[in-house]
Amino acid sequence: MATLKTDRRKRLKMGIRKKIKGTSERPRLSVYKSNKVIYAQIIDDSKGVTLAYSSSVELDKKGGVNVEISKNVGKKVAEKAIASGINTIVFDRNGSLYHGNIKALAEGAREGGLKF
Repeated sequence: MATLKTDRRKRLKMGIRKKIKGTSERPRLSVYKSNKVIYAQIIDDSKGVTLAYSSSVELDKKGGVNVEISKNVGKKVAEKAIASGINTIVFDRNGSLYHGNIKALAEGAREGGLKF
Protein backbone atom coordinates (compact mmCIF):
# COMPACT_ATOMS: atom_id res chain seq x y z
CA MET A 1 0.00 0.00 0.00
CA ALA A 2 1.33 3.43 -0.92
CA THR A 3 2.14 5.93 1.78
CA LEU A 4 0.13 9.10 1.72
CA LYS A 5 1.86 12.46 1.51
CA THR A 6 0.31 13.52 4.82
CA ASP A 7 1.49 10.33 6.56
CA ARG A 8 5.03 10.90 5.32
CA ARG A 9 4.99 14.53 6.50
CA LYS A 10 3.64 13.49 9.91
CA ARG A 11 6.41 10.89 10.31
CA LEU A 12 9.07 13.45 9.36
CA LYS A 13 7.54 16.02 11.71
CA MET A 14 7.70 13.64 14.68
CA GLY A 15 11.35 12.83 13.92
CA ILE A 16 12.21 16.51 13.83
CA ARG A 17 10.30 17.29 17.03
CA LYS A 18 12.24 14.59 18.92
CA LYS A 19 15.41 16.58 18.29
CA ILE A 20 14.14 20.17 18.44
CA LYS A 21 12.78 21.75 21.62
CA GLY A 22 12.07 25.41 22.19
CA THR A 23 13.30 26.86 25.49
CA SER A 24 12.97 30.27 27.08
CA GLU A 25 16.49 31.17 25.90
CA ARG A 26 16.02 29.70 22.40
CA PRO A 27 12.36 29.34 21.38
CA ARG A 28 11.26 27.38 18.32
CA LEU A 29 10.21 29.04 15.05
CA SER A 30 7.55 26.73 13.63
CA VAL A 31 6.46 27.11 10.00
CA TYR A 32 3.29 25.77 8.36
CA LYS A 33 2.46 26.24 4.69
CA SER A 34 -0.79 25.49 2.93
CA ASN A 35 -1.56 26.22 -0.72
CA LYS A 36 -3.02 29.64 0.08
CA VAL A 37 -1.38 30.79 3.34
CA ILE A 38 1.95 30.52 5.17
CA TYR A 39 2.12 30.77 8.97
CA ALA A 40 5.09 31.25 11.30
CA GLN A 41 5.04 31.27 15.09
CA ILE A 42 7.68 31.40 17.79
CA ILE A 43 6.92 28.93 20.59
CA ASP A 44 8.38 28.36 24.05
CA ASP A 45 7.84 24.61 24.50
CA SER A 46 8.85 24.60 28.17
CA LYS A 47 5.91 26.90 29.04
CA GLY A 48 3.68 25.92 26.12
CA VAL A 49 3.06 29.48 24.92
CA THR A 50 3.30 31.28 21.60
CA LEU A 51 5.54 34.34 21.91
CA ALA A 52 5.14 35.86 18.42
CA TYR A 53 3.39 34.94 15.19
CA SER A 54 2.80 36.16 11.68
CA SER A 55 1.07 34.93 8.54
CA SER A 56 0.36 35.98 4.99
CA VAL A 57 -3.25 36.67 6.05
CA GLU A 58 -1.98 39.23 8.55
CA LEU A 59 -0.08 40.94 5.71
CA ASP A 60 -3.31 40.98 3.61
CA LYS A 61 -1.76 38.70 1.01
CA LYS A 62 -4.48 36.29 -0.04
CA GLY A 63 -4.82 33.99 -3.01
CA GLY A 64 -1.56 32.06 -2.89
CA VAL A 65 1.91 31.95 -1.44
CA ASN A 66 5.09 32.87 -3.26
CA VAL A 67 8.71 33.41 -2.23
CA GLU A 68 8.32 37.18 -1.80
CA ILE A 69 5.33 36.83 0.54
CA SER A 70 7.14 34.14 2.53
CA LYS A 71 10.17 36.39 2.97
CA ASN A 72 7.94 39.23 4.20
CA VAL A 73 6.27 36.90 6.73
CA GLY A 74 9.76 35.93 7.99
CA LYS A 75 10.75 39.58 8.39
CA LYS A 76 7.49 40.37 10.20
CA VAL A 77 7.83 37.51 12.71
CA ALA A 78 11.47 38.52 13.30
CA GLU A 79 10.40 42.10 13.95
CA LYS A 80 7.82 40.96 16.52
CA ALA A 81 10.29 38.57 18.16
CA ILE A 82 12.99 41.20 18.55
CA ALA A 83 10.41 43.61 19.98
CA SER A 84 9.64 41.02 22.68
CA GLY A 85 13.35 40.41 23.41
CA ILE A 86 14.06 37.23 21.41
CA ASN A 87 17.26 37.15 19.34
CA THR A 88 18.15 33.47 18.89
CA ILE A 89 15.77 30.70 17.85
CA VAL A 90 15.61 27.08 16.70
CA PHE A 91 14.09 26.59 13.24
CA ASP A 92 11.36 23.94 12.87
CA ARG A 93 10.45 23.31 9.23
CA ASN A 94 7.57 21.10 10.44
CA GLY A 95 8.16 18.19 8.08
CA SER A 96 8.42 20.32 4.94
CA LEU A 97 11.50 20.39 2.76
CA TYR A 98 13.89 23.31 3.31
CA HIS A 99 13.24 24.64 -0.16
CA GLY A 100 11.30 27.43 -1.83
CA ASN A 101 8.85 29.18 0.50
CA ILE A 102 10.22 27.60 3.69
CA LYS A 103 13.76 28.67 2.78
CA ALA A 104 12.55 32.18 1.87
CA LEU A 105 10.80 32.54 5.24
CA ALA A 106 14.00 31.48 7.04
CA GLU A 107 16.07 33.96 5.03
CA GLY A 108 13.55 36.72 5.80
CA ALA A 109 13.79 35.93 9.52
CA ARG A 110 17.59 36.08 9.31
CA GLU A 111 17.39 39.43 7.49
CA GLY A 112 15.02 40.63 10.21
CA GLY A 113 17.72 40.00 12.82
CA LEU A 114 17.05 36.50 14.20
CA LYS A 115 19.98 34.11 14.67
CA PHE A 116 19.67 30.37 14.08
